[in-house]
Amino acid sequence: MKALPQISEAEYEVMKIVWKYAPISTNEITDRLVKTTSWSPKTIQTLIKRLVTKGVLTYEKQSRVFVYTPLVDKDEYIGQESSSFLRRFYDGDISAMLSAYIDHDKLSDSEINTLRSLLSKESKTKDARKGGT
Repeated sequence: MKALPQISEAEYEVMKIVWKYAPISTNEITDRLVKTTSWSPKTIQTLIKRLVTKGVLTYEKQSRVFVYTPLVDKDEYIGQESSSFLRRFYDGDISAMLSAYIDHDKLSDSEINTLRSLLSKESKTKDARKGGT
């Protein structure tokens, strides 16, 4: 997998809108973000331009409107960022990360139950691939 461009927290907020609503115009992105941030429309347009320059977004001019679509898959980007975080702070050891979250009450009972369910499902999938049940 090729390394995806690094994007800032502000750029990520723009991408969340684009991933959810693409294809989406500049005005639609701006309208959504001015409701949830203190950013000016000019700031939002600058962030969009940066994302295009980084190769994360592409656009099409439809009459007088620019319409944006992502060039980077959301799940792929989040996976890369998660892996990077895990390597940087926990030397790639997910058990250490989860222990730290549990020890500092960062996971709710519901989140812990969800993790148990995911691990149980993954264990069954691995068993099925090995030829077991």
